[in-house]
Amino acid sequence: MKLSNLIRAAVLGAVVVCPAVYLFADDKAADDKADAGASVAAAKDEQGFKSLFDGKSLDGWEGREGFWSVQDGAITGQTKQTFGGPNTFLVWKGGDVSDFELRAKYKIVGGNSGIQYRSKIIDPKLFRVGGYQGDFEAGKTYSGINYEELGRGILAERGTRVTLTANGEKKVEKLPMSSEQLQKAIKQEDWNDYVIVAKGNHLTHKINGNTTSEVIDESGKGAKSGVLALQLHAGPPMMVQFKEIRIKQLDGGAK
Repeated sequence: MKLSNLIRAAVLGAVVVCPAVYLFADDKAADDKADAGASVAAAKDEQGFKSLFDGKSLDGWEGREGFWSVQDGAITGQTKQTFGGPNTFLVWKGGDVSDFELRAKYKIVGGNSGIQYRSKIIDPKLFRVGGYQGDFEAGKTYSGINYEELGRGILAERGTRVTLTANGEKKVEKLPMSSEQLQKAIKQEDWNDYVIVAKGNHLTHKINGNTTSEVIDESGKGAKSGVLALQLHAGPPMMVQFKEIRIKQLDGGAK
């Protein structure tokens, strides 16, 4: 090939290659901009939330000795042999909660657990707690339901919105996702996101962004405020872990 042809080929190659270089640079800038926008949105979404766990100790929490610890940066409740009960709880000592949004991550291996809210301590020695509970389990039926511990039992099954009326009726509506669909979005023996929103008499539970149950409690029997606690269930050996627990107080809703 003549020298002039070689020069021409080199020039044409540069023309072809250079736009690709600029294209990648533009893509990187767009990606950086998108990442920055996502970070700002995430930070805004977390505004007003207070962390309830320092990631390394049980400071601010109190429970039955020998059952609770911090492992791998998570609050850990564990029974290594069959636990005859009663169910025991780790209680947050920061005061009562009323209208709030709570966010946390949980992982469970075996057994059943839950997040108590607007609850009361029934037995201070054994740390028995009763009240509303955001339930979850290692099984495939109850995660996300609303259960009233030491009270009325299941208030709303998964996939339902339930209104408990003042005259004792229980009106049940279906949520957009069925119990089976909601279960498919829950990770087994892995971390899941749990959100509880309590505003007035309207209580909403979500797992991994999906609404699992709602209760509108007009019965007059539901607590308006109470303690926050984490459950370790009686029964076969199990382990439950919690991390990134944070709460935001909300303005009072309709009572």
